[in-house]
Amino acid sequence: MDSMYETLMRLPLFAGTSHQKLSEIIGKYKFHFLKYAPGDKIVSEGDACTHLKCIIGGLVGLTISNNTRRFRVNQTLEAPDVISPDFFFGKTTHYPATATALTEVGIVQIDKSDYMNIITSDPIFLFNYLNLLSMNAQLSIKGVLALTSGSLEKRICYWILALTQNNGKNITLECRHKDMYTVFGVQRQSLISALDNLKTLGMIDYTSTEIRVTDRRLLMKTLAGKDR
Repeated sequence: MDSMYETLMRLPLFAGTSHQKLSEIIGKYKFHFLKYAPGDKIVSEGDACTHLKCIIGGLVGLTISNNTRRFRVNQTLEAPDVISPDFFFGKTTHYPATATALTEVGIVQIDKSDYMNIITSDPIFLFNYLNLLSMNAQLSIKGVLALTSGSLEKRICYWILALTQNNGKNITLECRHKDMYTVFGVQRQSLISALDNLKTLGMIDYTSTEIRVTDRRLLMKTLAGKDR
């Protein structure tokens, strides 16, 4: 039981709380503990976000794709983490990705109404959620500014960061180069040059059909205009 509490306390939305406070919350509200076998689907893209889904064990794969399925973004979330927490409230409350268990996975599921009561019961919980939303909003501002900077490298960084979660790992983008020319409005040589620069800096590797992110943190630093 103690290890379960410790795992929950490492979740970004419960960080900073005490063992006693978390025990009180679990005793008062419904925390559903679910298990998934490798290959099981946890949520499908477009499902309504009626429950907060916290990963407390194992690895979860997230996949986002466009309508034609010619563009796909894959990433891995590792416990402790939360599946698409920024889509829990707001105008669009549907999961943007399909989540699949890559290993045996443990999930804690919390009903939306219960979570609303939780975050209003203690400033720490509210601060954690507001901090998560603020981080994503600030990323959007930096990304928009990057679109006007003339740096294709920064535009690519923002593209990847906007489509993945903060702790996402094993990130790959499946997309043909000729489709990327259209997305960024550049010629082939400009795209290849930018990808080569990011590869030299140790941020990505790529083929003609895939970009593999080797260090997401470096992409964040590049977008922020910071040195390595």
